[in-house]
Amino acid sequence: MAEPQVQNDITEGELLGPMLRLAWPMVAIQLLQVAYNLADTAWLGAYSSNAVGALSVAFPLIFFLISVGGGFTAAGAILVAQYTGAKSDGSAGLVAGQTIVFVGAFSVVIGLLGFLLTDAMLGVLPADPATKTQVIPLAADYMRLFFLGSPFLFGFFVFVSLLRGYGNTRTPMRIMFVSVVVNVVLDPLLIFGVGPFPAMGIEGAAIATVFARAVATVLGFYILFATTVGPTIRREHLVPDLPTIRDIVRVGVPSAAEQSMASLAFITLTAMVATFPPAVIAAYGLGNRLISLVFLPAMGLGQATNTIVGQNLGAGRPERAERAVWIAAKLAAGVLLVVALVVFAFPTTILRPLMSADTAQAAETLRYGSEYLRIVAVAFVAMGLFPVFLGAFRGAGKTTTALVFSAVALWIARVPVTYYLVFDLGWGTTGIWTAVALGDVVGAIAAILYFTRGTWKSTIVDTGDDATPGAETVAAAGQDD
Repeated sequence: MAEPQVQNDITEGELLGPMLRLAWPMVAIQLLQVAYNLADTAWLGAYSSNAVGALSVAFPLIFFLISVGGGFTAAGAILVAQYTGAKSDGSAGLVAGQTIVFVGAFSVVIGLLGFLLTDAMLGVLPADPATKTQVIPLAADYMRLFFLGSPFLFGFFVFVSLLRGYGNTRTPMRIMFVSVVVNVVLDPLLIFGVGPFPAMGIEGAAIATVFARAVATVLGFYILFATTVGPTIRREHLVPDLPTIRDIVRVGVPSAAEQSMASLAFITLTAMVATFPPAVIAAYGLGNRLISLVFLPAMGLGQATNTIVGQNLGAGRPERAERAVWIAAKLAAGVLLVVALVVFAFPTTILRPLMSADTAQAAETLRYGSEYLRIVAVAFVAMGLFPVFLGAFRGAGKTTTALVFSAVALWIARVPVTYYLVFDLGWGTTGIWTAVALGDVVGAIAAILYFTRGTWKSTIVDTGDDATPGAETVAAAGQDD
């Protein structure tokens, strides 16, 4: 499973090959993540449309709590990438070990909070009466079990992030594949009840996901500690080290704030969508899951850009980092243009396989979902460009910059525009779909304009031979020009 001379491939020679070698496993990982979600959606869609609606309601609330920890795993990846580029493997190992310790403790706290606050979080949603009685209780059942499995969820996130920062994306892809197979096999057994398994409905989907993540976490940690495919983590690296944890927090807080802000925006949007009948909620959830599938090439390229920018800045090669970003942007735009044309032409054909239960409501959900996909397809190119440029800012350690542009896309464009179009102008569901498209277009244009200034081209770690975490240069993390 080893990928020899990873950092040399990234910081020397041609760029396109290393970028694609990094990106395609990340695309595959994201595709496998969507397979997780689509497996749950498809089996629950056969079980009940209300269960699909419950997932639509539950996921923004779940993401709100776990997003904070996600910011700190991103910080670990950024610091590992820059120390790897600077050829300071000991420092990369220390950062990796401290990320595991810090995020592990954090995940336990988040899991307990989520479990205890599930009813309170769902209670703030201004749900339609039918949604309140038919959908919200199912969402609560799913969320409680999901939060109990938070340590396993975070454990796999840490594993993927640390190896990505090091430049190894194929190993996490293989582990993710095993996890998805476990989830896909368990879903129908636990949802419908097969053989010795009782029929558990939406709770069965939650248990299948948590168990599959547990398998992935155990395998991932074995690879981190017992093989040489990632940064070398020694036993002493797991003893809490305050200067290193301070570095992780300093870089991670803006990323955590960005992800939390994004999840809060999606909760706000979900609250607005929840005022519509269950068919609209289900269409919104289905559309978002398929958009996330469409989004995969850009996400993979954005994550590859993150690693390439981080390692090249660590190696003192900012112009090479900039070239990599433009290559990724062109690839993302080209791929998403083709996908947009297909989705715009065949939205109903794409959605229909996911709807197989509650025939009357399924037909209405299909109509709303098709309208959603056709409108947002117009913005797919912008959706492809946006994560690439955010990945460049994050790879440079400019996590505050990424936070600002995410805020522009969500809190200046999407959320207020949704409210205005839906409730003030009375556009109904068309206003929801239109605001989704507008948010990414505005965010992408703003991020590209800022990127061309070039003020992001600086490392946040000490790149000398004795580089260690805690150096004064990390104080620049998140403090952008």
